[in-house]
Amino acid sequence: MVHDWQQQLNDPLMATRLDALRALRDQVNAGALSRPQTGGDINNHIHTTYSFSPYSPTKAIWMAYNAGLSTAGIVDHDSISGAPEFIEAGQILSFPTTIGFEQRCTHTGTALGTRRTNNPDQAGISYLTFHGVPHTQIGAVQKFLAPICEARAQRNRAMLAKINATCGTELDYMVDVAPLSQCRHGGSVTERHLLFALGLRLIAAHGKGETLLHRLRALIPVSGNVEAQLSNPANPFYEYDLLGLLKGYLAEKIYVPAGTEECPDIRELLRFADAHGIIATYPYLGDVTASVTGDKKAQSFEDSFLDELFEILVSLGFHAVSYMPARNTMAQIKRVRALCDRHDMLQICGEDINSPRQPFVCKAMRDPMFANLTDTTWALIHHEQAATEDLGRAFFNSPLPLQQRIAAYKAMEALGKGDAHHGDRL
Repeated sequence: MVHDWQQQLNDPLMATRLDALRALRDQVNAGALSRPQTGGDINNHIHTTYSFSPYSPTKAIWMAYNAGLSTAGIVDHDSISGAPEFIEAGQILSFPTTIGFEQRCTHTGTALGTRRTNNPDQAGISYLTFHGVPHTQIGAVQKFLAPICEARAQRNRAMLAKINATCGTELDYMVDVAPLSQCRHGGSVTERHLLFALGLRLIAAHGKGETLLHRLRALIPVSGNVEAQLSNPANPFYEYDLLGLLKGYLAEKIYVPAGTEECPDIRELLRFADAHGIIATYPYLGDVTASVTGDKKAQSFEDSFLDELFEILVSLGFHAVSYMPARNTMAQIKRVRALCDRHDMLQICGEDINSPRQPFVCKAMRDPMFANLTDTTWALIHHEQAATEDLGRAFFNSPLPLQQRIAAYKAMEALGKGDAHHGDRL
């Protein structure tokens, strides 16, 4: 039965997923399943099936819990519709959560209008993350993102046409792509869905192993570790390894530039975040040499103008920057941290999870130098709780200096549900 319940964590029905989690919790409480040892590890950037991921929101919580994380955060592309399930799954396991979303913006009319920031596909467009969404604001975020998802769906159809022309396939958007997503329930469809559908079609036509590799070699270069992975039909991550290969070589060929319909003006997004008690965050990518996920080529991003970038971010009204210790060199991280300190920017961390090969625990974060990122995570959790009760108690409404504010919000749980503002001092 335990295996069945674990399988049901990704069931098409949310009620079934959550019931399976309750059954697994009861097994843990009864001693039939081992209780994981929880440490201090955190992750604020987990994708689910509401954008692209092998994990439903419920399964993402189960995976995070079993990995020993102390808390986890959901951040789906163009969607927050998985957040209610994520919150409920966390409550079932008494597991703290944060919720947010990831959204692209355009820099038209700003000093970043034609520059490449953290987006491998398009200059003048940046990825932003929005953390600590008060639960009372989920509906407002869903309404804001709905037309963005629709605009993206139209562009997806154009990219699918390019895939079919490039690869000689006849994939249909509604038949082959949409069912791989949660788009019927407010989820988004991404380029990964398109290429995953292509991978499934190639596997259906050629099987797994040498015949498929022969077909792939006619399309794209295949060598090294990926060739070994795709030579093994028993590889449990076969479809995702194939996706990484396809994305790495085909994404640029099939990409259709995104417009303002799905990438709002950066100032509009910042105004929306401020009005709804949400922490808008710039995710630092940094120049890439070797990609952790295997689907990004070596490429230059913000490092050549990083000092200027921070000045621009501050002038636009940003108060937070995120970075990922497993993805960047120590020199890059030290530089970003120093700039955050200089500009009084909140530092947030989360390792981007969207593949079964990625561990939920980032061991690099265990370095004592990153203890501040754990403090920030607990401050985020308590900001989210406080702002859900009263938007006036959101983190950036506090007049306290940043480090004092982080400490105060981190300590909120110990203060109880009374006036955690220490009488108006937060």
